[in-house]
Amino acid sequence: MDEQANIGIQVDRQGDAIVVRPQGDIDLASSPGLRARLRELIEEAKGRIVVDLSEVPYMDSSGVATLVELLQSCRRAELELFLCQLNERVLSVFQIARLDGVFTIKESLEEAIGA
Repeated sequence: MDEQANIGIQVDRQGDAIVVRPQGDIDLASSPGLRARLRELIEEAKGRIVVDLSEVPYMDSSGVATLVELLQSCRRAELELFLCQLNERVLSVFQIARLDGVFTIKESLEEAIGA
């Protein structure tokens, strides 16, 4: 079974930022594929990684765990990590887990890139 079957991952580079745009639900089925792609991007990153969640309608705890792992990897690599454009449903998952104070969450992509 293809781990990335349920999620598309678009990657763009804007200045010193790598912008990652997952598309679809981030759940137990799709998070391993996202995790593998994010690990590759950590190696390529120079300044910051921005995860644009505008096209993610739903995220479960495995998706949150994937982003926590990314945050830890970014800290070890001395990279900045920004999350942006979370819908209310996804944002509430971070708020319930009290991770909205741990991650740097921006409303817009422009804000995250220019932060």
